[in-house]
Amino acid sequence: MTPHSILVVNTGSSSVKLALCVASGRRLWQQQRSWSQDLPALLETWLAPWLAEASPPPELVVHRLVHGGSRFIAPTPLTAEVLTELATLVPLAPLHNGPALEAIQWLQGRLAPQDIQQWACFDTAFHASLGEAASTYAIPAHWRQQGLRRYGFHGLNHQHVAETVAACEPAVHRLISCHLGAGCSLCAIRIPPDGPPRSVDTTMGFTPLEGLVMASRSGSVDPGLLLHLLRQGVSASELDDTLNHHSGLLGLSELSGDMRELRLRAAEQHAGAQLAIAVFRHRLLQGIGAMAASLGGVDAIALTGGIGEHDQALATELEEALGWLPAVRWLRVPADEEGLMARLCVAAAT
Repeated sequence: MTPHSILVVNTGSSSVKLALCVASGRRLWQQQRSWSQDLPALLETWLAPWLAEASPPPELVVHRLVHGGSRFIAPTPLTAEVLTELATLVPLAPLHNGPALEAIQWLQGRLAPQDIQQWACFDTAFHASLGEAASTYAIPAHWRQQGLRRYGFHGLNHQHVAETVAACEPAVHRLISCHLGAGCSLCAIRIPPDGPPRSVDTTMGFTPLEGLVMASRSGSVDPGLLLHLLRQGVSASELDDTLNHHSGLLGLSELSGDMRELRLRAAEQHAGAQLAIAVFRHRLLQGIGAMAASLGGVDAIALTGGIGEHDQALATELEEALGWLPAVRWLRVPADEEGLMARLCVAAAT
């Protein structure tokens, strides 16, 4: 039986988005709240009153999990066995998977499982189609056998972008999806005329730290530089904190990780803001060129995410810098992870 309403819980590292959707993915409402230290306390004061008053209550709850490892490549009901295995993946995406599991456990104590099922969708799942060459690091076999490989992330929104473009632009078969927000990644996508879109390459890897410059994440860094810091006495935990929370646009500008503020300050000749924007753009152009090479050409480039959708200056700069790419369509696609998760889980559950 198709559920009439689906509660989608998108737990990030510092905020939670809730969306109530119908089976088609259309939102009935959406809310977002920030949190810092105590996620269960936020849910107790925000989500608990809503659940108590919801009439009728949602028939399905869907959670976004950033990392699904090698096993979880499709929408999955959250059984006790699945939750145990998901707990082992927290170290691979601690900023996201840990809070998501907290939200799941909090809801378990308030929902009757016979009435409301909890499911998960995974940001890594869309990239399960990556070929061996694209997913493999050049490291020894005994490391690769531990599951140390490229997984890719932002797959839910890259899949949404691909499906949206496939529906609206039937002539597009080679697409680069640019997810540009607090986290940034690119995805090279093939859209066959008679099948679903497939991810063939992406910029994030074993964790969401690889690839492009992000708000406070470094993106790719020479591993030799990290070894140098370790030899100097910098601890692994300090490296983790610095690369995830104090690098990227924030670290380059020494001002902010918010592109909107950096644009304003760059116009005032703030040197750090100008440097941050220049490095961000340079690495982005490199990445787009790499994705085009993986596709053997490109028909369309879609911008999505907070920066991708709203930074007109960046869109203009990219179009000018990539004018050498022939006959490329430039598109803007609003992000919609929540709508896609609702559709995917309804299809899997019915």
